Amino acid sequence: MQAWRNPALQIGVAAVAGVAFGLLAGEWAANLKFVGDLFIRLIQMSIVPLVMASVIVATGSMSGKGAGRLAARTFAWMISLSVVAAVLAWILSVLIRPGAGMVFDGELDPTLQDSAAEASGWQDTVLGFVSTNVVEAMSTADMVPIIVFSLLFGAALNGYVARTGNRLVLRFFDQVQQVVLAMIRLVMHIAPVGVFCLLAALTGDVGFAVVTTALSYLGTTLLGVVILIVLFVAIVALRTRLSPWRLPRKLAEQTAIAVTTTSSAVTFPTVLRNAVAKVGISRRVANFTLSVGLTMGSYGAVLNYMIVVMFLAQAGDVDLTAGQIVLGMALAVLLNMGTITVPGGFPVVAMFLATSLGLPFEAVGLLIAVDWFTGIFRTFLNVNGDTLVAMLVANASDELDREVYDDRKTVAAAHVDTSDLEEEFARADDAD
Repeated sequence: MQAWRNPALQIGVAAVAGVAFGLLAGEWAANLKFVGDLFIRLIQMSIVPLVMASVIVATGSMSGKGAGRLAARTFAWMISLSVVAAVLAWILSVLIRPGAGMVFDGELDPTLQDSAAEASGWQDTVLGFVSTNVVEAMSTADMVPIIVFSLLFGAALNGYVARTGNRLVLRFFDQVQQVVLAMIRLVMHIAPVGVFCLLAALTGDVGFAVVTTALSYLGTTLLGVVILIVLFVAIVALRTRLSPWRLPRKLAEQTAIAVTTTSSAVTFPTVLRNAVAKVGISRRVANFTLSVGLTMGSYGAVLNYMIVVMFLAQAGDVDLTAGQIVLGMALAVLLNMGTITVPGGFPVVAMFLATSLGLPFEAVGLLIAVDWFTGIFRTFLNVNGDTLVAMLVANASDELDREVYDDRKTVAAAHVDTSDLEEEFARADDAD
């Protein structure tokens, strides 16, 4: 009975039941759509205050910790590989078209019409990033101007805190973030009901294509993960001149924990220990790079987020402009970097991306239903990608012990203290 309390299992069962009911009930299942729409709106209404508070807190609390060559190399690799993940997601989505199997004709929410309108040129697009009235942008859920305002506000707040030491405003926004998160957790208690109704109505409308489309979405994500891990290993092999055939055995333990728990935070102590004792990365590089990787090394998340953008566009028969595609990639990378921290799990991230790009929400329920599987894919790449990046950083600073890697020398890993990483753990689990 304890297993039935698992939210992912509940949502999975509700998804299967919703598809079955939709196939049996046909068009009548559309009567349940309002319940699913209510669930979506309950999430949607929290996005603006959550994003504002999260961006302000993340930017306002930044410090100069970790400056120097080590930080520069770490950030350069992580950002570069995140961009590669986003571009690969776009290419695969264009080739496979995972969302094209179930096109529906639903109209966009009227409140999103203005934000979804195309600009006449790149100058207008750039101007659209800044709103003359942030309250108006909040009322229409125009996310990019909200993010720009929050980044500037957070930067100004950061300077104010550094100058005066007064953290009152920063603590206020942190508390706002925590309260909105608590509200989202309450909403997620009805997620199984919402997913059941969304998928029942969607299946009643488009039929068995719901199942084939879900498999196509999962297949696209899995293929992207496989390509990226092969690419990452190839880069490591070329840069370090170490045998890639030793890696599977060295990464086996952390991979097993990652795919069974779908949590980078839970896997982190094992990753840190193995990086030193099995791979030969110095403690200095392992401590810094792997800690940063908890929030910036979510390559599986970047891949998945961009596929979500393309999936929703294809399912809604929306032709994205080049500017919207680039914006989607940028948002996926920024989410990965932790600059735009959107806690609360995949449903909030999916709604944030859809709202930011003016995409319809009807297919979000399907993505939520299969998110347990994509969570396995994301965590696998996030965890192992961090170790591979740490190898690249250690190699560049001559802190990669080749004798340890080749099993010609044994190093005892120090005790792992994770007491200072609770916030990073929470962000990592949100990305997973």
